[in-house]
Amino acid sequence: MPPAMTDLLDIWAAHSHLAGHALDKITVDFLLPTGIYIQMDVPREATIQHIKLLLWKQAQSFPLFPSLGEMESHMFECVNQAAVHEELEDETRRLCDIRPFLPVLKLVTRNCGRAERLLDSKIGVLISKGLHELDAINDQEVKDFRSKMFRLSEERMQQVQMMTCTEWLQACFSPQLEPPAGTAITDGLNDRPADLKIIIHFDQSQVRVCSPGGETCIALMELALKKWLTTHGPEEEEAWRGQYVLRVSHCLEFLCGDQPLIQYKYIRTCMQAKESPRLTLVHTSTVKAMFDKEISTIGAVVGRKSSNPPLPLPPKRRVPTVSSVMCVCVQVRAGLFHGTELLCKPAVSSESSGRSDHTWKDSTLEFDLSVCDLPRMTRLCFAIYAVMDKVKKQKSTKNAHINKYQTIRKAGKVHYPIAWVNTMVFDYKGQLKTGDIILHCWSSFPDELEEMLNPIGTIQTNPYTENATSLHINFPEYSSHSIVFPPFDKILEKAAEIARASDCVSMGRGGKKFHIELKEIMERDPLSQLCENEKDLIWTLRYDCRENFPQSLPKLLLSVKWSKHEDMAQLQALLQIWPKLSPRDALELLDFNYPDQYVREYAVGCLRDMSEEELSQYLLQLVQVLRYEPYYDCALTHFLLERAQGNRKIGHFLFWHLRSEIHMPAVSVQFALILEAYCRGSIPHIEVLKKQVEALSKLKSVNELIKLGTIKTARSKTKEAMLTKEAMMTCLRQSGYSETLSDLHSPLNPNVLLSGINVERCRYMDSKMKPLWIVYNNKLLGGDTLGIIFKNGDDLRQDMLTLQILRLMDLLWKEANLDLRIVPYGCLATGDRSGLIEVVSSADTIANIQLTSSNVAAAAAFNKDALLNWLKERNSGDALERAIEEFTLSCAGYCVATYVLGIGDRHSDNIMVRSTGQLFHIDFGHILGNFKSKFGIKRERVPFILTHDFIHVIQQGKTGYTEKFGSFRQYCEEAYLVLRKNGNLFITLFALMLTAGLPELTSVKDIQYLKDSLALGKTDEDALKQFRQKFDEALRESWTTKVNWMAHNVAKDNRS
Repeated sequence: MPPAMTDLLDIWAAHSHLAGHALDKITVDFLLPTGIYIQMDVPREATIQHIKLLLWKQAQSFPLFPSLGEMESHMFECVNQAAVHEELEDETRRLCDIRPFLPVLKLVTRNCGRAERLLDSKIGVLISKGLHELDAINDQEVKDFRSKMFRLSEERMQQVQMMTCTEWLQACFSPQLEPPAGTAITDGLNDRPADLKIIIHFDQSQVRVCSPGGETCIALMELALKKWLTTHGPEEEEAWRGQYVLRVSHCLEFLCGDQPLIQYKYIRTCMQAKESPRLTLVHTSTVKAMFDKEISTIGAVVGRKSSNPPLPLPPKRRVPTVSSVMCVCVQVRAGLFHGTELLCKPAVSSESSGRSDHTWKDSTLEFDLSVCDLPRMTRLCFAIYAVMDKVKKQKSTKNAHINKYQTIRKAGKVHYPIAWVNTMVFDYKGQLKTGDIILHCWSSFPDELEEMLNPIGTIQTNPYTENATSLHINFPEYSSHSIVFPPFDKILEKAAEIARASDCVSMGRGGKKFHIELKEIMERDPLSQLCENEKDLIWTLRYDCRENFPQSLPKLLLSVKWSKHEDMAQLQALLQIWPKLSPRDALELLDFNYPDQYVREYAVGCLRDMSEEELSQYLLQLVQVLRYEPYYDCALTHFLLERAQGNRKIGHFLFWHLRSEIHMPAVSVQFALILEAYCRGSIPHIEVLKKQVEALSKLKSVNELIKLGTIKTARSKTKEAMLTKEAMMTCLRQSGYSETLSDLHSPLNPNVLLSGINVERCRYMDSKMKPLWIVYNNKLLGGDTLGIIFKNGDDLRQDMLTLQILRLMDLLWKEANLDLRIVPYGCLATGDRSGLIEVVSSADTIANIQLTSSNVAAAAAFNKDALLNWLKERNSGDALERAIEEFTLSCAGYCVATYVLGIGDRHSDNIMVRSTGQLFHIDFGHILGNFKSKFGIKRERVPFILTHDFIHVIQQGKTGYTEKFGSFRQYCEEAYLVLRKNGNLFITLFALMLTAGLPELTSVKDIQYLKDSLALGKTDEDALKQFRQKFDEALRESWTTKVNWMAHNVAKDNRS
């Protein structure tokens, strides 16, 4: 019988409903270890366990059945969609979720413990990289790192087993806290602190409790129980004491600390919105059951022995060459770098001519630098380029991208980059590399290059070896023994020896004149360049820097001559007595400019003082700077894993930040290793994350169904919309989809439980990538719904960065007692050009608000009463006054934020307003001054959006009501000055994202926009003068914004 022939698209994707038929069963070919072949139909949505039972029953009627043995000693294998063998150890998965490349399952015998294989299989599926791929990597550094992480993870899981239930609850479901120094919320009458009016749900009933904001959770619980017992039963209060914990009613946040109630973010948000917080009393037995369930999952796998991976095939040896497809002269340029500092003059090879292979016989690249002066983190950077005769410029633009990188080196010659690659001079053990090495190169070049070399690029070689240029090099041997970089104690001994020899010399104490000059240098922003004289001054006065400007450590590090081992040793000794920096100041030390291992360890030591909230705030950047770490086993990796495994929420976002970029070849192995280590040290979290991964896979299938449907029926838009929405809803109702998409923790906020999809309210949006608008019921609060937008085909990382910065601005303003009611909604990249966005409830776009009030799209943008009338319809009396104040504050916040960040493409469809009055912006595809243009003319002519209908609301619909507008202007100026004070922090955070590959953040030039908008380097008076000019410009030019909005409304009206 021939193998089953099937239409793969109809089997695995959700497109079958569009074609008008449903495939409940699939014909699958089974290959047994006895050599028997069986073909049979199995349910499409059956689990692997169920399919194995069906096969076993069928196999009884075939020869050699007794020799199969026990069913549990076998498992299935298949070839997955990535064309890789996958072991289906986790038999609770459905066949339609696994999606084999062909409907062929091979039955194989298990060769080690079931629990071990099951855990490996789950981790492989979860991180989207099979662990057998890591097993096959023939790299001792990878093996040593995995072995160490395996041991540390096992120790971590043993510690979790020893936790008390309360400790576990705090680690997994701790609530968000606000900084203690915030604006006190008053009752609005006599400015005394407002009492909290809290609704507490308990045993299918509720009680209302009035409590001071400074009260603790325990006191609130006792108050609530006492009040409940007076009306519901005669039981003794003592019998109930200690039997309950407080939970935020709509999510899994337990208030179990000893902080004042007002410090919890949820409580504070409710008070600001004049709403009663809703809390639920949960019996400790419920919490204990959750705790016991998680602990039981650990016992099954902790203490197991690892199986030996198969030995990889030996690599093929080739003659040292560089492969090229062009018949041209080729040269190789090499440079030694420490961060971005070129340690000595680059070396250049002779020219080599050929068509495919280029060989340099007896060609040695020598550098004017002693081996003893090589810093530990020296990287050797190569550039391979073609040397061509200079030709006249052609008018054709077909090859414009080639000319982008051309560099004229000498008369009549042009150099075209072909490829680049970097490697460390010392290996991960600190040994100087020797012998032959093959480096597979990268062909994509960044915008900014020094000598065509790319020191900021990865030190990983290109994994796509078949199509990559390969460079074969040989490191010479200097002695019969390995040369090892000196251990740390030897470096300090060298520093002490230098100090003894220079006792008679002053330790660099400068006079008043030098101190003034030093102060001016140290107050510059991180983008300012230091000249050689300034570097010498800083190094000479390094002890003055330590005493008077400890936060200036980054500038001192840039002044060290890293190519002199004596200076390096003195720096390390000074670092031992350097004061500890604040975590915010220490972040800059993780930039690429500071590669030294001990400097980065010092920085991580400073980060250990971060609270969980602060770490969450900067986690995005901390994941990105892992790219700068040349070795897998580093202080930053250990720090992130420790904190993630100690706090479930941090672990959740660390997982998604890493997994969303695991497809990138430069970080694929590094991120996979960290993800594996996290999963092994957080075994109970695996199932929670696995459910989210499976749900996102289903949403991607639905999105592809819609895209296919809209292509097929594009001619009839109305019919297309009806058919495709019907297909989408039918798909979501299928058991295979509804089960996977139900009862999961939200990837946007792991403390929110999503129970089931409200299918009738789901839809897809009418933009190019057809995002899904999914409405969920909240499992913890009956009747409450929340919306999530799933995007597939759009890179959300830039939106995620912008929203993170908005969140930080909100925090800084609150620290300065200025709450501007920012709405930094949730946004999370979950994969290659895919992710989720939180839907803000009770909100609408300015465009919809204007269009609702006018039948003519062109006139809608000029209706200044529309927005105020919309707020009046939803608020009355005191509520309206409060909504206008919310609008005023939030409008001020977003005016300043969009100006500072240079957020472009602002139109009435990406500015929204909540019914409570809060204004907020969405869609951040253009930042840092990259405004949209048409025909070479910038469409946006104003620094920020401030239209007359906004002013109309701020002035409560009155003309000439300058007091309210004056307050608004004052809010803007105060907010701007707060951001200026923290300008260095914003520059640092953007600089740490430079290698993330964001389209509008590729070089330091992009960050220059921030320096200009914050007027860094100017006095507060001059900066405020500049801001006021921009403010007045926005007012004068508001008519141009209206014209743009009118054009947008008309275009949108025509499309619909």
